[in-house]
Amino acid sequence: MGVIKPITAVFREALRSPATLEYPENREAVTDNYRGVHKLDMKTCISCAACARICPNQTIEMVDTETNMGTKKMPQINLERCLFCALCEEVCPTECLVLTKDYDFERFDRREYIKRPEDLK
Repeated sequence: MGVIKPITAVFREALRSPATLEYPENREAVTDNYRGVHKLDMKTCISCAACARICPNQTIEMVDTETNMGTKKMPQINLERCLFCALCEEVCPTECLVLTKDYDFERFDRREYIKRPEDLK
């Protein structure tokens, strides 16, 4: 009698559908307040550096970026250090820096977590 209970539990679990998703074909739905990878509108960025000053982890660094209007200082973000607190989004006067719903974070090289302004589209 003591053997039947564990065997039935094994069969019940074996017949159950898998709990994981086949990523990236199937993606998990995110909540409305989810904060993912940053997006930068380079056309409306005024290089004020408010995002870099407010960041609690010093994740954002202002770097020289070539634009069609010359060289401008724009935010470069290290996603490895980011808390996704959205303070940078809140303080941005032109609302050019926003956090998206994208949660694609797998990388093979740590340097890929540093996103230059051109990469934040």
